[in-house]
Amino acid sequence: MSAAAGRVFRRTRIAWKIFCYSLGALVLAVAVVQCWFYAHVLWWRVYQPANTAFMETRLEQLREKDPKAKLAHQWVDYARIATELKRAVVAAEDAKFVGHEGFDWEAISKAMEKNEKTGRVVSGASTISQQLAKNLFLSGERSWLRKGQEAVITWMLESTLSKRRILELYLNFAEWGVGVFGAEAAARYHFGINAAALNASEAAFLAAVLPSPRRYAPGHITPYVAGRVETILARMPAAQIP
Repeated sequence: MSAAAGRVFRRTRIAWKIFCYSLGALVLAVAVVQCWFYAHVLWWRVYQPANTAFMETRLEQLREKDPKAKLAHQWVDYARIATELKRAVVAAEDAKFVGHEGFDWEAISKAMEKNEKTGRVVSGASTISQQLAKNLFLSGERSWLRKGQEAVITWMLESTLSKRRILELYLNFAEWGVGVFGAEAAARYHFGINAAALNASEAAFLAAVLPSPRRYAPGHITPYVAGRVETILARMPAAQIP
């Protein structure tokens, strides 16, 4: 082997080692992050989070305008949340919640077709489990990397927690107004009552505003929301809850 060929060989070997070490470090880092997520999910089988990544983001945004801003949030157990709200949220957000394993593939397929026809994202198909994964851990940015991580966390939630626990966490950390998080704070903010006292119409309203909760102040019912409320009320009797 000539001297020149030897130098090329050595450089190639060094480059290959650097690539392998870098790849190994990346795989290890990803594994550590996933273990961190999974450890939290295991912990939340019994204990509730103090807050979520989504709540922290919202608080930072509020404090840019008011340094003393606080979030309205109070944990309530599953049994202390009105059955009507559970049915309304499932009817509005994820009708197949009890039966699927975290993903509604039929809804995803329909959403993709609709988005392809319009040439932009106009429809989503996130299940309650997917929304919970995003709220607990992730930012609101849209990217394939974030969606991939959301899918992994969704699998962790579905394989570790019961459907009852997933819905309990979701209802306690969903956003329902400017700085308002969880069913208890939402019921007090919009109706001046606790989450256990919500009737069917009130529950349907809270479910109707979930996609854009910060638009709606207490008592603010637009024609669109009124229509959504009627649709949700019609679907509630068939909604299956854990």
